[in-house]
Amino acid sequence: MILVTGATGTIGSDVVRQLAGRGAKVRALTRDPAKARVPAGVEVVRGDYGDPASLDAALSGATAVFLLRPPGPDEGQDAALADAARTAGAERLVKLSAIGTGDPDSGPSGQWHLAGERAVRDSGLAWTVLRPSSFASNTLTWLQALRAGEPVPNMTGDGASGVIDPRDIAEVAVRALLDAGHAGRTYTLTGPEAITVPGQAAVLAEVLGRPVPTRDLSPEQTRDFLRTAWGMDGIRAESVLTGLAFVRAGGNAVVTEDTQQVLGRPARTYREWAEDHREAFGKS
Repeated sequence: MILVTGATGTIGSDVVRQLAGRGAKVRALTRDPAKARVPAGVEVVRGDYGDPASLDAALSGATAVFLLRPPGPDEGQDAALADAARTAGAERLVKLSAIGTGDPDSGPSGQWHLAGERAVRDSGLAWTVLRPSSFASNTLTWLQALRAGEPVPNMTGDGASGVIDPRDIAEVAVRALLDAGHAGRTYTLTGPEAITVPGQAAVLAEVLGRPVPTRDLSPEQTRDFLRTAWGMDGIRAESVLTGLAFVRAGGNAVVTEDTQQVLGRPARTYREWAEDHREAFGKS
């Protein structure tokens, strides 16, 4: 039995789908089981990090656990789950972290997963940590601007990122959950190239057959955008601003071969992701 937390999000739902496709016994943890859409045969259970009894029930009989929590400051969620997993007799933990974790130049967001990584490494169980770069699917946040006929916001200037297809992240997670050969490894997961926001927009324009203009935002404009368009409070916005400045300065222009080494094939390009998700952008 493999327990998947964050089972209804971008990565978690794909981990569930891929595990089920391989015939694994899967249990999906969510706060609201009624809203979960999972493949046939997948067990859905209610659970909350703040409710230890729900975690104990969800972990009953689990041999491996995928740890995925919402982005943001650490509130002890990973530690609570790792402790509960050890008590329940689980054997393996795979934690989804983020690229740049522990790098002081990446700002507060670079510290969000440090305690969680430490918790799984100190759990006494077999562990694997995944540190993915920027998701290709982040460009779906451009939909509102595109539908309004507006340029998409560029908050990172000419800073490039090793953009990765979320399906590749999920597939690496599945390999780590099923194969003991990944124990004790920390993988920095990227796509095959570092690409800027304007670069992604240019690729998407070619795929869609219509312009995808971008608009450079200054740090001040970015701060306003984060607060008004994304509804961030002041503290969260400032934290994200520091991370964006890190990317703008080239700190995220990292490309590794970890994804290819685990999967035995090249990582998908941003173009491949865009072509496979063309219909999601519809007609603007």
